[in-house]
Amino acid sequence: MLYFLIPVYNEALNMADLASSLVGILPEEKKFFVFVDDASTDDTVAQIRRLFPASALTILQKEKNAGPGDSFNLGMDWILENNLDEEALLVSIEGDNTSDLAILPQLINSVRQGNDVALASVYLDGGRFEQTSWFKKVVSGIANTSIRLAFGLKIHTLSSFYRVYSLGILRRVKRLYGMLIAETGFVCMVELIVKIVGAGGKVVEIP
Repeated sequence: MLYFLIPVYNEALNMADLASSLVGILPEEKKFFVFVDDASTDDTVAQIRRLFPASALTILQKEKNAGPGDSFNLGMDWILENNLDEEALLVSIEGDNTSDLAILPQLINSVRQGNDVALASVYLDGGRFEQTSWFKKVVSGIANTSIRLAFGLKIHTLSSFYRVYSLGILRRVKRLYGMLIAETGFVCMVELIVKIVGAGGKVVEIP
């Protein structure tokens, strides 16, 4: 089983392309889609219900916008509480079609081969940004480098949403730290990976 965890906020215009990409991908895998809507003001939720199979879908709707970290924490908790398949994996991904799905099989296989987390890495040799402003590249590069140095991490890309997790490492992090994610903003991904490393998790990067 693959659980796709997708936080969304006013992504109605992106849902058709996202559904086209995700519903048919990896047809040999059983897939379940968990959307966390961060109080969208457009018809994001209606588009999700129209485009994704109801039998493999849940939508967690928040009454107030609380940020992506809150959405990831809520979605991960839901999956851990409702999953009955300990071999299942969790795929976290953006709702705006910015992730390279061509590497998804590599991410999945890396975790099934014994790693706890596989990260899509733009900073690892062979990785790169496409169709991204120079300003975003500079800010992202400085932030990732600073955090790596501050925490003594060997991981190159710390802030990407696009990852595959074993459920076992998420359960371990929650036992050790009490909750998966406390940060509500985009630094939430850094918080989680720092906790995973602290819990002894094996992390691999795919460019």
